[in-house]
Amino acid sequence: MDELRALIAKHARPDLTTAIPGVLVSRTTAGGPPAPSMTGTILAFVAQGRKRIALGERVYDYRAGQYLVASIDMPITGNYVDISPSEPALGLGLVLDPPAVADLLLAHDFPKPAGIPEGLAVSDASPELVDAVTRLARLLDRPAEARALAPLVKQEILWRVMTGEQGAAVRHLGTQDSGLSHIARAVRWIRENYAESFKVENVARIAGMSESAFYRNFQAVTAMSPIQFQKQIRLQEARLLLATTRDVTSVSHRVGYDSPSQFSREYRRQFGAPPSQDAKLTPQPAL
Repeated sequence: MDELRALIAKHARPDLTTAIPGVLVSRTTAGGPPAPSMTGTILAFVAQGRKRIALGERVYDYRAGQYLVASIDMPITGNYVDISPSEPALGLGLVLDPPAVADLLLAHDFPKPAGIPEGLAVSDASPELVDAVTRLARLLDRPAEARALAPLVKQEILWRVMTGEQGAAVRHLGTQDSGLSHIARAVRWIRENYAESFKVENVARIAGMSESAFYRNFQAVTAMSPIQFQKQIRLQEARLLLATTRDVTSVSHRVGYDSPSQFSREYRRQFGAPPSQDAKLTPQPAL
């Protein structure tokens, strides 16, 4: 872990990106208040520090030696806990690529995923997974080798996770007609049309499910109803807009609210301050 921490600290950039496609590294020195963001679909491994994430009414707390799987892109609120410039949070993320997961599923005899997993899950990393993550980070120092070896190490990391405690969640990503893929279709539609009103039955049709099955499975994955999910997206988008303008009424209409007063009430309830007084915060990803 010491080597992994040193490599992450060395290669961390403000935008989290690295020279290896799909690999992110993060170094954060200050906790700050909980901030909203979207998870993306990611495997986030913690090398140092601790982070707390809220998804709906669920709270996830993960720390060094653990990893988080986000199998669907969801609105969260999170912050780092008990960190400082001398003890920063250090993490490495691997963007989960459905075609790469599908290739492993086709090449090996994995059991077909049953049911629909939660959209977020936290587990302890095995020694084998820690070793593979460290070898991937080591390639950040070796760009010539990385071109040939990084795809193989990323595949090994996927294999370790797919055969571990959170394997079902990742296997769902590579299964075209899995229950998770149906929910993901609805999530994408809501994100792209968050300012529009909708009926749950219509979004269920987009997902290819009955209304009752869709509602039940959507809540199981996201810890929210479809309407609550849309509200989270609206409020997060509003907070981003308010970083560039203080016209609260205009922002409320742009994100789909007919009533600015209702927008202000829900914004205050979500973020603890009215939109007119809220300050710009840097969004924090799941990593």
